[in-house]
Amino acid sequence: MSEGALPRAIDDFTAGAEHLTQVVDLIDDDMWDGPGLGEWSLRSLVGHASRSLTTVVSYLAEPSSDVELHSTAEYFASIRGYGDPAEVRRRGVDAGLALGDDPRTGVRERRAQAVEVLAGADDRPLTTPFGGIMLSDYLPTRTFELAVHGLDISRAIGADLPLPASVLASALSTAVATAALTGQGEQVLLTLTGRESAPVSVV
Repeated sequence: MSEGALPRAIDDFTAGAEHLTQVVDLIDDDMWDGPGLGEWSLRSLVGHASRSLTTVVSYLAEPSSDVELHSTAEYFASIRGYGDPAEVRRRGVDAGLALGDDPRTGVRERRAQAVEVLAGADDRPLTTPFGGIMLSDYLPTRTFELAVHGLDISRAIGADLPLPASVLASALSTAVATAALTGQGEQVLLTLTGRESAPVSVV
């Protein structure tokens, strides 16, 4: 990574985390058990999104590992098709329940913990279930998740809270790089330029 990559990645992640807390603050008390995304309730969707905060904290607490994934796109390419969708859904449900009786406060606390551990952090390899990756390459994966699920939550509650420009730019860059790495670059280009409207899944 280039010099300054980690500070930029931290800034983008922090902005994405703040956007998530702002969206969650807009959720009415009677909406938590309502529809979120697919089979997830809104609480479960928020719980899943909050894992982008908690994994930063837990991975930074682990010993460093060898670097096996050399970019953000490589990380996402490595997880395509990995794992049981039912298990992913279960983790979202569990994470939603773990937010407690006051999910808004739960998300704010998780955001504060993630921002705190990143303060003054050095770029180093992190151990993830998919291989070792530098912190500066891992954080954009979390910014991407925060951006996408922030939009999911906004749509579920009918809110219109735009993503910060830097967060949107980071997420788009990640999506394009991953598409190119996984053989979907041309399809994404055709879709973005209006030539085709076929759905593309990069992660």
